[in-house]
Amino acid sequence: MATIKPFLLVLLFSIFSRISSSKTHHPLDPLTREELSLVQLIVKKSYPPRSSPVFHYVALDEPEKHDVLSWLAKPEPEPLPRRAQAILRVHKQTHELVVDLKARKVVSKHVHRGPGFPSLTLEEQTAANDLPLTYGPFLRSAAKRGIDVSQVVCSVFTVGWFAEEKQIRVVKIQCFSKKDTVSVYLLPVEGLTIVVDLDEMRIVEYKDREVAPMPRAEGTEYRLSKLPLPHGPRINDTYHRTFFHACRWMNWEFHVSFDARPGLVISMARIYDPDQKAFRSVMYRGHISELFVPYQDPTEDYYYKTFFDSGEFGFGVSAVSLVPNGDCPSHAVYMDAFYAGPDGTPVHVPNVFCIFERHAGEVMWRHTELAIPHVTIAESRPEVSLVVRMIVTVGNYDHVIDWEFKPSGSIKTQVGLTGILEVKAANYTHADQAAASEEAHGTYLAEHTIGLYHDHFLTYYLDIDVDGATNSFVKKNLVPRRNTNTGHHRTPRKSYWTVVTETARTESEAKIRLGVGPTELVIENPNKKTKPGNPHGYRLIPGPVIHPLLAPDDGPQIRGSFTNYNIWVTPYNKTERYAGGKYVDQSQGEDGLAVWTRRNRKIENEDIVMWHVIGFHHVPCQEDFPMMPTLSGGFELRPTNFFERSAVLKAVPPPPMKADGCGVVEP
Repeated sequence: MATIKPFLLVLLFSIFSRISSSKTHHPLDPLTREELSLVQLIVKKSYPPRSSPVFHYVALDEPEKHDVLSWLAKPEPEPLPRRAQAILRVHKQTHELVVDLKARKVVSKHVHRGPGFPSLTLEEQTAANDLPLTYGPFLRSAAKRGIDVSQVVCSVFTVGWFAEEKQIRVVKIQCFSKKDTVSVYLLPVEGLTIVVDLDEMRIVEYKDREVAPMPRAEGTEYRLSKLPLPHGPRINDTYHRTFFHACRWMNWEFHVSFDARPGLVISMARIYDPDQKAFRSVMYRGHISELFVPYQDPTEDYYYKTFFDSGEFGFGVSAVSLVPNGDCPSHAVYMDAFYAGPDGTPVHVPNVFCIFERHAGEVMWRHTELAIPHVTIAESRPEVSLVVRMIVTVGNYDHVIDWEFKPSGSIKTQVGLTGILEVKAANYTHADQAAASEEAHGTYLAEHTIGLYHDHFLTYYLDIDVDGATNSFVKKNLVPRRNTNTGHHRTPRKSYWTVVTETARTESEAKIRLGVGPTELVIENPNKKTKPGNPHGYRLIPGPVIHPLLAPDDGPQIRGSFTNYNIWVTPYNKTERYAGGKYVDQSQGEDGLAVWTRRNRKIENEDIVMWHVIGFHHVPCQEDFPMMPTLSGGFELRPTNFFERSAVLKAVPPPPMKADGCGVVEP
């Protein structure tokens, strides 16, 4: 059976990341394996032999934006200097370094003395998870509950901040039974408090308060090989593994990069305009800035579970290798990535991104003309788009992150939430008991099993450059009017709506809680206009609207204050990329988007960045158990007076495909 060879999947990938001395480096290419190894060597040489620095984050120290744009404009540019930024833990302190790769030296070193800690490494999480399994008090607690320790796994949870004055780099450990299941998060061992000091790597607090009944493992199996289902034929394909960063597809070109913190980064997105016979800029950089997940159980075992998945654990570090034919279609191509491990050694993540054409059966545009006598004209074009995908697994949840490019000029994002619910064991045997209790804080899903209420707040960083960096943020408010029937235009109509345009001058004027009133939000270039005189623009079609329900003086909401609005706009600043601040673990709300915007800086006709908060309030239901079907949401950036006319008329439709049994073959 032939595999799919989709039309127009001519991906012209420029292979930049080879060696650090290459003259073909794109300025925004991520650090290569060789460069990461060089950073490791340079940094370790800058410390005494026995200092044992632990690498928590290493990434490209990107050139200034104006230097990158200048580089892009030159036909044969010289490579820009390559530098790396590194965050280390040394002797219980957080060190920030900048490394010049060409000069092979550390050019900047700073000790962070404020609140917050860097993201956790995978290795220290593993070490902390192992501590209870040989800890005497825990072994006695397990025996008291009739739990076989050989059937126990443990997991790290960050502790948040609740106005504590003294900060110690600690985490809490929760343990789970894997007896008769691999859905370990569904069988929590309740009633224990285990606190681990990560710098000392030892248990510093332990409490055994109460024994709760253990949920049952029955019905929690999700592996296909273990389920009583018929198995269909398998198609064996050889998948192409390569390294690429610059992509050109149909009328789009953009850059794909990997960062240990946000993971997938899209930059330098430009679209070809056949009328101007040139590529035009749309977005300089886009990625998920933070994911805030506060659980709604204030009891001793769960009150601290208010996670910042990107800042505390790292989306890039938590990205998983994609499964061909499951996570991505058979015609996808893949990209590998590297990040620095705790000792600075490059860690290889194969198949971290996939790129594929999506043929979803959607209609790009159509029209049937019936108004012409004796003539029927029917025209239709199928929707074909290009998708770049990453999947991040942080604990029990998996996040499917897509960036989708359309020939119409639109960029769509989508995040899909799936995986296993966070549950707690409770002494309930029926939903009525849980509903009558003030201690449930969730949905009764199965015997002794409560699925906890929680939120998902995703904040996107969007450095949109509509035909250049100098843009404005425009609110087009839809305002109802009463028809006064004055003058010569008297009609029976009593009402209508019109558009009142408002350009935000400062950051405070751009803060928006969606859902209050109808409005269209547009990033415009006031200096570039169409022939009819409309400013070039891209408008935001928002994602699922969510507002915080926590009290503003609650520690988690102070740290997550960037969710107070769905829209923020700031002047471009290279150092302002993460809505929750640079150091999120145990942060105190002293840094981040809500703090930066207090300066109320000018944003009209400036280089600006839009931040969009989307998300879900999640009330679990039985269909979410034991494996949650993917819940998806996203938003669209859509051209608005950007082109002189619709861009879809010049999009060439793909040839038809015909079915051959269960497969698809070329026509």
